[in-house]
Amino acid sequence: MPRNDIAVVGAGLVGALVATLLTQRGFRVTVYEKRSDPRKAGFQGGRSINLALAERGLHALRATGLADRVLEQAVMMRGRMVHDPAGHSGLQRYGVDDSEVIWSVSRGGLNTLMLDAAEAAGATVHFDQGLVGADLGAGTLSLRDDHGVERTVEAPIVIGADGAGSALRAAMHLHASLGERVEELGHGYKELEIPPGSDPAAPFAIERNALHIWPRGHYMCIALPNREGSFTVTLFLPNDGEHPSFRTIAGAGAAEAFFRADFPDALALMPEFAADWAAHPVGTLGTLYLDRWHVGGRALLIGDAAHAIVPFHGQGMNCGFEDAAELADLFAAQPGDAAAVFAEFERRRKPNADAIAQMALENYVEMRDSVADPHYLRKRELGALLAERSPTHYLPRYRMVTFTHLPYAYALERGRAQDVLVEQLLRGHESVASVDMDAAVRTLEATLPPLPRQAFERG
Repeated sequence: MPRNDIAVVGAGLVGALVATLLTQRGFRVTVYEKRSDPRKAGFQGGRSINLALAERGLHALRATGLADRVLEQAVMMRGRMVHDPAGHSGLQRYGVDDSEVIWSVSRGGLNTLMLDAAEAAGATVHFDQGLVGADLGAGTLSLRDDHGVERTVEAPIVIGADGAGSALRAAMHLHASLGERVEELGHGYKELEIPPGSDPAAPFAIERNALHIWPRGHYMCIALPNREGSFTVTLFLPNDGEHPSFRTIAGAGAAEAFFRADFPDALALMPEFAADWAAHPVGTLGTLYLDRWHVGGRALLIGDAAHAIVPFHGQGMNCGFEDAAELADLFAAQPGDAAAVFAEFERRRKPNADAIAQMALENYVEMRDSVADPHYLRKRELGALLAERSPTHYLPRYRMVTFTHLPYAYALERGRAQDVLVEQLLRGHESVASVDMDAAVRTLEATLPPLPRQAFERG
């Protein structure tokens, strides 16, 4: 293969995007995917059908010309609609207005758009080609089709975008240790559905433009809207231990009794609850850490293949898209030196991947517990006031992560510093109303430096 030829393993969201971006920059890209073409065979599930698209992901999609088409298929979510045990609900906005929202998108519909874009850009995609081995010294990949027929292809430069269970990562590890470790969360998930209502003019049974949360301390349910009026509901629960856990809930009958006690308003909207419970297995949750993402200039991992995280910040896909955009820019700057590109990519991206992994874990605690905690709500209220009074010095961490291009590592560090300050300002106050805001702003601006320019950039 010529020097500007690149192989990509995996034609999912990140693989299709990196193939598009590299092809646009003059590289000849060939993609190998173990699944059948979802545009012909239909999208095969196994992972959540809903994804949360935010500014980082949209920024990468704009470079492909796909952003507007993706948003046409998406449902806007203004914030968290928090449902308490008594059946009351209230919206906690993500941002200041509708310029700061996230979008619920269908994984299957998005993958279809992105495969079309990759092929339109000039990439070649081969389906039913599962990776069974890689000789990185010789620069070849061994592939097996769905009939069991194997072949070997040249691939002196290969990018692994084949997800958390990456076959390329396993092949790379045989060549050189990547320092892989997986930290299991100890909680799993089960998917259910709130179907659309019978009235085509008003198919949404609950607020359409929100991510719904039923927080219950150590566990929770969430629901994301779909365009046709349904909601994908996901229960997050400890795998083991005392009730409630997936170990203690044996069968649909016990699950229905659990929902009747803890999520009665949600259960009332799920007429096919028992069938849904029986049809969907319990999914696992964990965080993947690697010491190394590449082997010289021969193979590199990106997206979930390099840094799979738990889904509680809605940033897995957005982080993978940011990977793809940064890698394409690095290749464009140094098209003839894959080793330098891979090393620089890892240097830039790994601290950010580690940071969003940490923030995703912290956000699980926030979603299942803190959103209903009075002290958390006071901190959130004071943070919003500081952001309004001194926008150059204060931006809530969620907004940094979700609506800006600030590095994840910066958002983690700055968020911790802001949290310490807010705790200090609230000390001795039972209400935000009793805080001297003029003095609080002076303390803020004397304590923390101004936010970087990237905090104020959009698009």
